[in-house]
Amino acid sequence: MKIVPEIVRNDSWLQPYAEVIVQRLKKARAREQLLLKVENVDALVDLASQHHFYGLHKGPDGWVLREWAPNATALFLIGPFNQWQKDARWSFVRVADYWQLDLPGDALRHGDLYRIFIEWEGGSGDRVPAWCHRAVQDEKTKIFSAQVWAPDTPYLWKHECKPAETYYPLIYEAHIGMAQEEGKVGTYREFQDHILPRVISAGYNTLQLMAVQEHPYYGSFGYHVANFFAPSSRFGTPDALKELVDAAHGAGLRVIMDIVHSHAVKNEIEGLSCYDGTTYQFFHDGPRGEHPAWDSRCFDYSKRQVFLFLLSNCRYWMEEFRFDGFRFDGVTSMVYLDHGLGRDFGDYSAYFDGGQDEDALIYLMLANRMIHQFNPGAVTIAEEMSGMPGMAASLEAGGIGFDYRLAMGIPDYWIRIIKEKKDEAWNVEEMYYELTRRRNDEQTIGYCESHDQALVGDKTIIFRLIDKEMYTGMSVTTENLVVDRGIALHKMIRMMTLATAGHGYLNFMGNEFGHPEWIDFPRQGNHWSYQYARRQWSLADNPFLRYHHLWAFDQAMIALFSEKKVFSDPWPYLIYKSVEDQVLAFRRKQLLFVFNFSPSKSYTDYAIEAQPGKYRIVLSSDFDGFGGFNRVDTTLIYFTMKAGREYYDPHVLKLYIPNRVVIVMERVG
Repeated sequence: MKIVPEIVRNDSWLQPYAEVIVQRLKKARAREQLLLKVENVDALVDLASQHHFYGLHKGPDGWVLREWAPNATALFLIGPFNQWQKDARWSFVRVADYWQLDLPGDALRHGDLYRIFIEWEGGSGDRVPAWCHRAVQDEKTKIFSAQVWAPDTPYLWKHECKPAETYYPLIYEAHIGMAQEEGKVGTYREFQDHILPRVISAGYNTLQLMAVQEHPYYGSFGYHVANFFAPSSRFGTPDALKELVDAAHGAGLRVIMDIVHSHAVKNEIEGLSCYDGTTYQFFHDGPRGEHPAWDSRCFDYSKRQVFLFLLSNCRYWMEEFRFDGFRFDGVTSMVYLDHGLGRDFGDYSAYFDGGQDEDALIYLMLANRMIHQFNPGAVTIAEEMSGMPGMAASLEAGGIGFDYRLAMGIPDYWIRIIKEKKDEAWNVEEMYYELTRRRNDEQTIGYCESHDQALVGDKTIIFRLIDKEMYTGMSVTTENLVVDRGIALHKMIRMMTLATAGHGYLNFMGNEFGHPEWIDFPRQGNHWSYQYARRQWSLADNPFLRYHHLWAFDQAMIALFSEKKVFSDPWPYLIYKSVEDQVLAFRRKQLLFVFNFSPSKSYTDYAIEAQPGKYRIVLSSDFDGFGGFNRVDTTLIYFTMKAGREYYDPHVLKLYIPNRVVIVMERVG
């Protein structure tokens, strides 16, 4: 009897590709069984323990340092202890395909710097160890070195992450370095003291940290990783990162991190490229090992040691720093041989046409399985733009195993209509369709903009709506029609995105209050300025500026969704749409959402079908505390009445709906 995966049973359009999906599952199981047999362990979680073997470790008998460098002919530990010169007394011994150095306990001390000098046929060079747990950069020479991190008193954890019985991610995406208002690189400690309280008060239940893995170029936003097992030292010490995660757990937040396994930086001294003198140790050889768009190196997921390196990396961050999961970056680039560049994913054949990197898919499948073996409550999110079916379905169902996928088409949709359509042409029927276009059998996280839309070269929603008027028209005492429009639509877009999102919501720090500046990291082109690599929280705190109103609206919006557990109902139920009037209404859980996107028309006694009973307004974007005009009386109780139709006579609410306003109502009796 043929095995038909659940994702195929759920979607008849996948039927022609059922065999491909089945074969992919079989390959993943075979790879898992082979690795378990070769490594002589019982479970994937045991395979993902290479970080306990490789790298620098201190035991009762002294230090041991192991590195995988199969093409090397000799390895030497170098540092201040031997004037950074190779010395036979600090030479490694080859054991099978790895190298090992044993040292007495007093040979190294906490804080010592070191690198490995590697020789191979025809060449040699300094390398920061691939498995190092801390890498630091010399301020003068700009050269990176590994640093011994073995404090006398290990960090003592104070809090456990206590997952809620029901969890619907409300994610606050943040970057440690640019989270400060001052023009500098912020630290883990400063984030804990100044930004974490904001995340907590804003009502988000998940903190997503970017740029955690060490990266030599700050302006890469953390996506050109060099040292996969080292938290970025420019933000502080490993213990400071642990303290931040611990504090977030103490406040009831989950903490996830961006993990970059889609590529690696080309740097050789501090990176993995040409680590043992070959281009193909960790990566594909030849052109396939070069990412054409990102100027980086592409992993060869078919290699056992590469597979175990990355798998162990997942476990390491959960084990050592107690992260509660990951947002996997660049998944599309991983799973297509052409990285998805220039592809038109117009039909299902594009997902199964042989242009997929099966080894990368198998890696992701087994990484997801291992992560959930290690922590059954872990969260995994795929940043995947092609819409590959099954990405956020379980392996048992025939999928890749992520818990969630980002709804990456939604920001593109909002940008498109803001740029290309006059306000009068915003089509609420199209809007509802685009924002709810997702697979029934996969969990999605909606967002209207992330860090991508805030970078130089793009524009945030607020910047597209208000542009230069942000610099002169954001005072509460200033009358400005451009700003009025932008403030109103900013709130409506966010509520529309949240209210139609599948199973979670994401916001990038500062976007909730309409941060006025783009993100531009210090670089030669801006004279190495930090002017735009920061967040101006004082704007949100100032009650005389309208940023404060947007911030208050976001807090109220997030609080409402948390309190009412709106995501426990996975789909909004469409009640009413009028393309002509630009009015849209839908129900989700016990809440009724009514939008009027008309730029000029307000409606009196507008009939919206509703379940019989009485209703109250629980949120109005027109409240003056949210930058509105108080045209809606939120103290009234509204009663349904018969519509008075001849054949179909439903109950309706008769509402006053001002232009560019969203009203949220709750049935109370």
